[in-house]
Amino acid sequence: MSDTDTSGRNGATSRRRILGSAVAVAGAAIGTGAVRGFPTIWAQNIKDVTLNHVGGPWAVIKEIGVQASKDLGFTVEMQTTDIPSEIQRALTQPKSIDIFQSEETTNKYLEHAGVFKPIHVNDYKLWDKTLSMFTEGKFPDGRPIPNIGMSPMKAGFWTGPDAKQFAGRPTEWLVMLPTLFNADTLGIRPDLVGGEDKVTSWGDLLEPKYKGKSSLCSLAIVGITDAAMALQSRGEIKYGDIGNMTRAEIDKTFEVMNKIKQSGFFRAFWGGFDESVNLMAAGEVVIQSMISPAVTAVKARGIPCYYAPLKEGYRAWTNGIVPMAHLSGLKLDCAMEYINWYNSGWQGGFIAKQGYYSPVPETAKKFLTQEEWDYWYEGKPAAVDMKDPYGNLEAKKGEVRDGGSLWEREGRISVWNTVMDQDRYMTRRWNEFIAG
Repeated sequence: MSDTDTSGRNGATSRRRILGSAVAVAGAAIGTGAVRGFPTIWAQNIKDVTLNHVGGPWAVIKEIGVQASKDLGFTVEMQTTDIPSEIQRALTQPKSIDIFQSEETTNKYLEHAGVFKPIHVNDYKLWDKTLSMFTEGKFPDGRPIPNIGMSPMKAGFWTGPDAKQFAGRPTEWLVMLPTLFNADTLGIRPDLVGGEDKVTSWGDLLEPKYKGKSSLCSLAIVGITDAAMALQSRGEIKYGDIGNMTRAEIDKTFEVMNKIKQSGFFRAFWGGFDESVNLMAAGEVVIQSMISPAVTAVKARGIPCYYAPLKEGYRAWTNGIVPMAHLSGLKLDCAMEYINWYNSGWQGGFIAKQGYYSPVPETAKKFLTQEEWDYWYEGKPAAVDMKDPYGNLEAKKGEVRDGGSLWEREGRISVWNTVMDQDRYMTRRWNEFIAG
């Protein structure tokens, strides 16, 4: 059997399981004096392993790597980068990455590249405890999740172990292990727009009174969707499928958006987390595309910031981790142990205090106080002051999380981050729009 065999229901057994059994047997033998040293050699070998986990700073966080290294006995090294650079690195230097921090849209760009190692559901111990959004494409109440954009059903499963094509439906082969998810909306400065109730629609992003004070994310796959949601809300354009526009719809979108931009409407197009935080904290913008931890970061500075729930619903996304195809032997074994550790609770509790959700909430709950769980997941008023993972004040006693409970937010998903059939054309038009 090769080091790269993947276990599954066809009767194959992974090298990881063989080695795990060998350790157990050797341990028993040690007790009888029949064998000496095998577990010690195993432990020494584990200590020599380093996994390079590469991805965006919103998920590839030093503290998570430190805790994983402590719990697992080998080293997890966190390396942060932006999405375009990560994709380029995966295509040109795939062996420099062991664990790829991914998202459905990123997965789509790498679908046919052969750089990912499929994960069989049998090799992930918490699949049966994972939310049905990711396993079946359904909300807990049985409603199907929206399939507009790059949903977990469209980009979450391989057709088989050869990792050449997405299945578009649940199979036994995972493209990535979901590790955190959220639903995005618009961030606002309530003190500068007249109150939290002044922004209720995606269309408010393009409201004339915010001229010179509005901002979009510069990343095409995010910015185009936010712009389109705003245009559709205002009745400027009606899309057949906002997550997969036709070329004519793309042209119309940029015809309208270029006119808006040329009027001096946008203050900036932010390209990174810190930039979005600084723009909002300084009051240079009062309404913009935003992610939940950025709102948290602004509030941590003592500045009012609000994540507005919008009547049209949320734009959602899922992040996950992927072992790379080059992994084999002991390093592959360690990668699979890391994958199984990841949703076991510590990481879920840590990211909850940044505003993210775990795909296995019951394990994250074990690493949160009851007050934290009630605030972050249940949408209840904070029973005590809420702190972020670094000890900064996130919410004062009595405050309620923007958007309410987990299912009040996620249950109102309208569209997922997306990669369109016309992605190359859309991206070229978007870059021209940003630069023009």
